[in-house]
Amino acid sequence: MSEYLSHSAKDGIPGQTYRTHILEVLRMARVNAERVAVYSSYGPLLREVVEYAATYHDLGKLDDENQKVLRAGNKGNLPVKHWDAGTAHLLAYSKRLANLIAAFLVAYHHKDLPSVYDEQVKGSGMFRDPSARENTEAWLSRYIEIHAAELGKCGVSEDDWKGKSSTPLFMRIALSCLVDADHTDTARHYGNAVPEGTMPLDAERRISALDNYVATLESVDKGKLERNELRQKVYDACRWAEPAECGLIACDSPVGTGKTTAIMAHLLNVAEQRGLRRVFVVLPFTNIIDQSVEVYRKALVLNGEEPQKVVAAHHHKAEFDDEKTRAYSFLWNAPITVTTAVQFFETLAGNHPATLRKLHQLVGSAIFLDEAHAALPAHLWPQAWKWLQELARDWGCYIVMASGSLTRFWELPEFAVPEMQIPELVEHDIRSVAIKAENSRIAYRLKEEPLPLEELRDWIIQLPGPRLVILNTVQSAAVIAKEMANRYGRCKVEHLSTALAPFHRRATIEQIRGRLNNKDDTDWTLVATSCVEAGVDFSFRSAAREMCSMISTIQTAGRANRSGEYDSVELWNFRTKHGELLGENPSFKTSARILADFYRENKIGPEFCKEAMRREIRERNQGRLENDPIVRAEMNRKFPEVDELFKVISSNTIAVVIDEDMRRRLENNEKIRPSELQQKTVNIYSNKAETYGVAPIQGFNDLYAWTLDYDDFIGYMAGVLKVSGLMRGGCCI
Repeated sequence: MSEYLSHSAKDGIPGQTYRTHILEVLRMARVNAERVAVYSSYGPLLREVVEYAATYHDLGKLDDENQKVLRAGNKGNLPVKHWDAGTAHLLAYSKRLANLIAAFLVAYHHKDLPSVYDEQVKGSGMFRDPSARENTEAWLSRYIEIHAAELGKCGVSEDDWKGKSSTPLFMRIALSCLVDADHTDTARHYGNAVPEGTMPLDAERRISALDNYVATLESVDKGKLERNELRQKVYDACRWAEPAECGLIACDSPVGTGKTTAIMAHLLNVAEQRGLRRVFVVLPFTNIIDQSVEVYRKALVLNGEEPQKVVAAHHHKAEFDDEKTRAYSFLWNAPITVTTAVQFFETLAGNHPATLRKLHQLVGSAIFLDEAHAALPAHLWPQAWKWLQELARDWGCYIVMASGSLTRFWELPEFAVPEMQIPELVEHDIRSVAIKAENSRIAYRLKEEPLPLEELRDWIIQLPGPRLVILNTVQSAAVIAKEMANRYGRCKVEHLSTALAPFHRRATIEQIRGRLNNKDDTDWTLVATSCVEAGVDFSFRSAAREMCSMISTIQTAGRANRSGEYDSVELWNFRTKHGELLGENPSFKTSARILADFYRENKIGPEFCKEAMRREIRERNQGRLENDPIVRAEMNRKFPEVDELFKVISSNTIAVVIDEDMRRRLENNEKIRPSELQQKTVNIYSNKAETYGVAPIQGFNDLYAWTLDYDDFIGYMAGVLKVSGLMRGGCCI
């Protein structure tokens, strides 16, 4: 018989032998596990689990029926579920913990993780595929015989691991080590480029480069000497602070005090001391990624290095399961990755192999959670906080929780049991000076009556300019922006939301910066979604925010009078009169009502954010930490339930290419860098795909093309509003 195959010949590329694939996946999986293991007390168990899973993950491909299909090069699924054989073999030794977990990994390296609680009810049948079970039982000994002939004798774990157990996060990380090796080898065999991740962090040299960069900033703004001195004090405090022993530290430093560079200095210092391998910067919104990436590439890239390989920008979902698109997956393997809270936390919560593929890269990293309390809805923080503690305690991570007005939610029993105190990065006297300057910066106001579209448009234009207005939905922002442009002229309005692809958002942000720097250009409005309320270095003369939450209100305040350049600045909260044009975001109903209560109580300010979070959690009837439904689901290893409940954005999305030339290049099988694909892609709710006429890209199962109108003003909403009939001839009807 000819050689056994793991992958068919395709597009002129010969098939890959079973022996070659298993050996290469085993090699890479071992490397992944070894790099993780050095940071964790779980290391020895992890190494064994991953090794046995890699060894047997494709065992069922040795079935004669599967081999017929593989040799024929037929497209489609194999007739025999190939993961069941390795699962069955490892379960035969399931009294040993490593074998049991390895069986779990093999069973689910191609499909969503299950509820382990439900699987255990099945007894000896857990993790097995019922449709393949009879065939597996009949031929398993034959598969093992062939496997041994191809690879030599391969054993299973004999270690008891008494007293050890595996957490759900352990299981996700172990699966990540396996899936990344499997996907990488398959992609490389078929000639698809896989992003490299071999560049070291080199923390000592990068912190020196950062010191030099910050030194050049001191003389830039001589007119604001006091603010510059404060920024330097914050930088020095962070740069030389001792690491927190618990691996978690807080940084409460108001807007305009240079957290972007100061916290990076601290993290690099800790990375050098503790031998950490990566830095992650986690931001609340996708559009502020480019701003931070630009700073870090200027400050941290060494001579001769490619900036994109040193500081990687992860804008939105880019996880592909299909063999042809795996090479475009974002893998978190750069020395420094800037990503969003959505990507970061939904990866920790994930139960799909393509989502989890990159997770093992997080172990042994320094993590900067910027605008931390605004990164997630309040009801997601109980479980998120448990994950952060576990990363710090068991996986060698070091985490800075930072914000301009940090809410210490971990001090509440609803979020942490026992209530926890973590050290401060910036000394009290420096923080006091910064907070004093903050308190005189802005005044909060409430517009009582809900405003219909035309009244809202005309009220906004009366606010002192330049002005910022934030809406709760992408459609509302697009409708308001379009209506203001039609009524007052396109030159009087800018628009920023995730309806724009990243490269258009970047261009818009540069346009906004230029206008803000022009002191003669004041009569204009930025209409945006919440994507600008935190972390963006904008400073407007006035601001207005659709009722959302206390935290959103305080964050929006950071986009007005940022450096105290104006004497009197107001931030208005308002309601819209909902209808076909201005929709309601149901995610904000509870928090908006609680915000209204605080206005009635005359309690608006950063000091009330913690109480607002407490009320929101209690409003949802979740009570203390142990009563939280996500915490309970995670504890019981109900992976699908955790994935479903832990959604920062509560709807599934698909990746849609908005650039016709890129679509053509993809269909012609031209090589495209993952970073380039990210720049010209938007995320669309999957349940809107048919309504919006989204078309599959030829040859790809999980990439789509935008077919409606798109422009650089309101992005894909140009087509949505036109097709839906909401906008005709440039006017709202």
